[in-house]
Amino acid sequence: MRILLSCQQSPYRHAIPAYDFWRRYFAPGIEEAGHEVVEVPGLDWAEGLTYAAGPRLLAWQARCWETVHAFVDRQPVDLFLGYLFPQQVDTAAVRELQRKGIPCVNFFCDNLREFRQVPAAFAPFALHWVPEFEALSLYRAAGLPHIHAPMACWVPPNLRSVPAEGAEPPTFIGSVDSLRVDLLGRALRSDANFIVRGAGWKTDTDEPPRPAKPWRVGELLTNQRDTLRRSGVVAVLRKLEDRLRPLPQGSMPPSNIGDAPRDSDAYFRLIRQAQVTIGVNRVPTPRASNRRPLAYSRLRDIEAPMLGACYLSEWTEGLARLYELGVEIEAYRTAEELADNLRELSKSPARRAELRVRGQRRALREHTIERSLAQITVRLGLTSSA
Repeated sequence: MRILLSCQQSPYRHAIPAYDFWRRYFAPGIEEAGHEVVEVPGLDWAEGLTYAAGPRLLAWQARCWETVHAFVDRQPVDLFLGYLFPQQVDTAAVRELQRKGIPCVNFFCDNLREFRQVPAAFAPFALHWVPEFEALSLYRAAGLPHIHAPMACWVPPNLRSVPAEGAEPPTFIGSVDSLRVDLLGRALRSDANFIVRGAGWKTDTDEPPRPAKPWRVGELLTNQRDTLRRSGVVAVLRKLEDRLRPLPQGSMPPSNIGDAPRDSDAYFRLIRQAQVTIGVNRVPTPRASNRRPLAYSRLRDIEAPMLGACYLSEWTEGLARLYELGVEIEAYRTAEELADNLRELSKSPARRAELRVRGQRRALREHTIERSLAQITVRLGLTSSA
């Protein structure tokens, strides 16, 4: 099939959270599955994420989707596969693509963090690729056609061997946020031993904790009203809980902070050579308080085992449906369990090696883009067999 791919491609670097890595997963994964990747030359899909609702966003939508339609009118396309946020979707344009005989599928991987319910903008798609097990209920409630398939992930063939363990200690790779500081800090206090690498981890322990901002009644009411409009009553209550019962201020000791990986090669090397690669699945969101955080299986849960990591991730219901826990990967529910697991794994090179082999085998066999595309094409009637 010729698959028209939209996954935040852009000729520019926008000041928005990381997005450019998605093409490095989708495009080669599609090609390895035996399909042809088609892209609209020069089209800046990520630009749509830089605008708030208003005339500039509407102008981008019109310009973008007119370009898409002009492109497909010149070249045959069998399937449109997008990773689109609601503000990037022109519902009339999606319906028109499908009227032209091009089924449209949307992948979205942060449903739980972003939405209380599936956005109306997603309604026109012929099928939704939903990687979070916990988000399936949103799509069922909306009555929208969907499949549950793993996060879209692809690793180069030369990294699909089981790696020899390197000299790297147990390692977490990711940017800093308050939930990670709290979880990993408590694990350290339970005598865990690991290194964190990523943007924003502080190394200056002499810097005093920043005091909480004083409450100003007018500002507080405005913020709560905005939160209520965007996220509902529960989000307001969670936000108030975070103000009334904030997480303890803390920082990571400099001895537990390493340099962030400079590029994808360094990132892959660290994951493969670390004695244990640590996953954290909790995320900051208005829909959950910091003391009872939202957690769901993330991209690292596919990528790290694919790369042959000895992988220890935060338990979620979705994670237990991807792997046999304790056999293919290991999991923890609390900071204390994280510390206990690290201690146990540090004592057993044979068990670490076994987890590498079994986790990688499962991920490369069942959690590939090729397998997900097979589900999609069968569901849409584009092929007779998976």
